Amino acid sequence: MKKLDGKNVLVTGASSGIGRAIAIRFAEEGANVAINYRSGSEQAEITRTMVRDAYTATGRPDRRELLVQADVGNEDQVRAMFAGVLSEFGRLDVLVNNAGIQKAAASQEIEMADFDRVLNVNIRGPFLCAREAIRHFLSRPGGGVILNNSSVHETIPKPKYLPYSVSKGGLENMTRTLALEYAGRGIRVNAVGPGAVVTPINRAWIDDPKARGEVESHIPMGRAACPEEIASVFAFLASEDASYITGQTLYACGGLTLYPEFRTAWSSGE
Repeated sequence: MKKLDGKNVLVTGASSGIGRAIAIRFAEEGANVAINYRSGSEQAEITRTMVRDAYTATGRPDRRELLVQADVGNEDQVRAMFAGVLSEFGRLDVLVNNAGIQKAAASQEIEMADFDRVLNVNIRGPFLCAREAIRHFLSRPGGGVILNNSSVHETIPKPKYLPYSVSKGGLENMTRTLALEYAGRGIRVNAVGPGAVVTPINRAWIDDPKARGEVESHIPMGRAACPEEIASVFAFLASEDASYITGQTLYACGGLTLYPEFRTAWSSGE
């Protein structure tokens, strides 16, 4: 049996990258998938087609998918999105807070509009979606699962990306706080912390052999991840295989969080 057979899932920011891979993987696991996007309906339609193909390939042509447009940082749009998903599916079992953005700038040059926009999408958005999901989970038996797409930059500083790093550090605390608050009510909350992943958001270094080599030289496993590898971690955490896990960030980073510069012994200890 598929691990998420018959579950209803909402994936935010699912029109490309990791979000698309998550939507496809959950479809392969038998879930009905709501595909959120903010803009770029053409890319969202591509995700929808790939989800449908996954249903057919895995023998679940009766499963359903839904496109839902919303800016996750906008409270009214989030409420409307959840109303639409619940109207179509009847209930929601899993929320994946995947939508996220970043913008590079030296910290002394950050415009407040950019700072606010990053936190609006990366922190306000997950909170608004989590709040709506929790309200629904508490309204009926069975609990539910919330998964946040975080980053190794929960803990690893990222100069010139201060708002992004701040948002991911906050997302870790949000994950832990919600997990503790609702653990006794059947709601599990966890996060995945990817490292370097081959997605459109990282196109600048992916397509430059020298830049990619520099990035991958810091990864103990020696390579960037593909989105499907990250999606598989989300599928695990959403499933009953992870039924006793809550409040955790599972790093899928090829070892980036292992202080890779210490691969060569240069400290005073032996």
